[in-house]
Amino acid sequence: MNLERVRQMGFEELLSRSRQEAAKWLDRTGPPPRAVWHSRERFSLEHFRATGPGRFFAGAATTWTPDTITQHMPTVRTAILTEAEALLAGRFDLLGYRGLTFGNPIDWQLDPVSGQRAPLVHWSRLNPLDFSQVGDSRVVWELNRHQWMIRLGQAYRLTNDERYAEAATRHLRHWISCNPPGIGINWATSLEVSLRLISWCWCLFLIENARALTPELFAVVLDSIRAHARHVERYLSHYFSPTHLTGEALGLYYAGQIFREWRPAARWSSIGMRILVAECERQILADGVHFEQAMGYQRYTLEIYLQFLILASRSGQQVPAVVMDRTARMIDAVLELRFPDGSLPQIGDSDSGSLVPFERRTPNDFRGVLATAAAVFQRGDCGWAAGGAAADVLWLLGPGAPRRLDPVRAAPPAAPPSGLLPEGGYAVMRSDWRSDGQMLTFDVGRLGGAQNEGHGHADLLSVQCAAFGEPFLIDAGTYCYTGDPLARRFFRGTSAHSTVLVDDQPQSMSAGPFQWSDWPRATLRDWRRTGALMFAEAEHRAYARLADPVVHRRRIVYVRGRYWVIVDDLDGSGEHQVDVRFQFAPLDVQLDKDLTARAKGRGGHTLVLRPFAGKRLTGAVHLGELNPMQGWVSREYGHSEPAPLVSYVVRSLLPLRVVTLVAPVHRAEQEPTVSGIYKATGEPVGLAFDATGEQLIFGDGGLPSLSDHVRHRRHRRG
Repeated sequence: MNLERVRQMGFEELLSRSRQEAAKWLDRTGPPPRAVWHSRERFSLEHFRATGPGRFFAGAATTWTPDTITQHMPTVRTAILTEAEALLAGRFDLLGYRGLTFGNPIDWQLDPVSGQRAPLVHWSRLNPLDFSQVGDSRVVWELNRHQWMIRLGQAYRLTNDERYAEAATRHLRHWISCNPPGIGINWATSLEVSLRLISWCWCLFLIENARALTPELFAVVLDSIRAHARHVERYLSHYFSPTHLTGEALGLYYAGQIFREWRPAARWSSIGMRILVAECERQILADGVHFEQAMGYQRYTLEIYLQFLILASRSGQQVPAVVMDRTARMIDAVLELRFPDGSLPQIGDSDSGSLVPFERRTPNDFRGVLATAAAVFQRGDCGWAAGGAAADVLWLLGPGAPRRLDPVRAAPPAAPPSGLLPEGGYAVMRSDWRSDGQMLTFDVGRLGGAQNEGHGHADLLSVQCAAFGEPFLIDAGTYCYTGDPLARRFFRGTSAHSTVLVDDQPQSMSAGPFQWSDWPRATLRDWRRTGALMFAEAEHRAYARLADPVVHRRRIVYVRGRYWVIVDDLDGSGEHQVDVRFQFAPLDVQLDKDLTARAKGRGGHTLVLRPFAGKRLTGAVHLGELNPMQGWVSREYGHSEPAPLVSYVVRSLLPLRVVTLVAPVHRAEQEPTVSGIYKATGEPVGLAFDATGEQLIFGDGGLPSLSDHVRHRRHRRG
């Protein structure tokens, strides 16, 4: 940590960091901690079986949940048992990787992708981002979160087959023997310790009646749970990462609520609740967008607060109204940003993680979260978006789930289908709430959510677009955090997003895997909805750092139910290379000689891009290129695949305007024939649709006009 950063710290931060550094030194140099139990703290397996279910989620320790899944969700049951069988064979599907093996017995320090093994030294001696020392810590941590043990517990609940419980208990015992408190990569961040604590709690409840869970093993596990909670409390991430802090707080709340007889339990519950209440206003913006502006963390935070609300209600604790309010707003934002096909767009970083994965889902599948929200808030729009009940609700609420869901009538949101999320920085232009509708999302916010948070991407003024329900223009995703610096820079950089690249330079320079050289932001200038049009205008000055500064202004108009027009104005002086880029999903994209790009969707429909400019553009489709890297997308962490990127490039003196028509074309319809309307100087000021005589005039600013008669006598075809 540099001296300037120390100077910026307040007294409380300095005190907190000093205490943690002293604690690390004591942990490294002192004797190993040992559990000290007082008589009233003793917590037997019998006592756990008698009192625990009333303190935990109602669906975990009841026969109702597995019986209901078996009867009404046979495909869910089959998927759980299939995954559990693979786990018995030592094969793990983690993140975007399939069939990983970690040895027999499991090597808990191994990253099998790189073959690197983290050393067994005190956690404070390790740098989790040093790939040469530990491999990809994200892969190692995903194994050691032990969320896959929940799957073994579910399989035991569904079948009463002792093989699953025996495997879970064997792995628990082995992990505890191989990972003494404070030693190794698996203690290196308190969030990972907390997530493992949460997984163990679920596993214990799911296998509580199994023969494999003996009183002796139960006591060993309790000792380790206590060590986990102690570690989390001592090393809370107050000044490291707010998104880590909420996960740590929930782990403390879990431990405090379940093991109430322990002397620290009340303190853990109090700390957990205090942090979660305080952080909800800090991390959930007024419009419901998570402050990191990363959809993976939107999901993770929503899961945390839904579980917190359920567990607090189960314990009879009153939660401040602000938590309910901000969580509800977060749900609103998810519904607003959701693609028509039900998936969520990738925005910012996503490590493909989940709080408690009751079913295996892709990171952009929010159905389980939305089904839970439908039950907790009794919201029909969440039930509609979830597409019905999900197993998550049954495990969390148990027999109470029908009572919460039955009165809820599933229906699309009552709000207009298009809206603005001003704090998060997204303008959404949507035809309707139908599953086969059209939608475009325009990023008009800042790079990332806070200057000390690095999960935002350099994607200012980028767009994502769906037509006929299917996503066509998408965010490239994340792929990795460490291990491949070039890939990390690409996936979070400007060239991987559907925006404008100037002089082959990103909007901000990467200063590390989670750092930027500066934090530019877009400014929303206008947002309107009229009878036939929706319009948004925004600009950014990220390229003001160039020797000849450039300002990028982007205007988007949506003629409802028909097409979008994107107007990019580059203001400045001198000659620059301007590259207007569009990242497609993995689809077939063809580029004609007139630079019209046509992307064929899975349903046979087409999305057409047609550029217009006063200067001669060149166009290309980049697919799976490596030098430089472009034309790649990542749906899950660790997985990438080629996907077409359409690039329109011109080298010109500024100012410059490039206009792009984005037109969905139904498979049974003809593609529109369009002409450009130009000033005498050659600058495009509108589009004319030849078949109908309709004209869209956007001029130099303000709300465009739509007419069916000629506004400009002087025009020529583009």
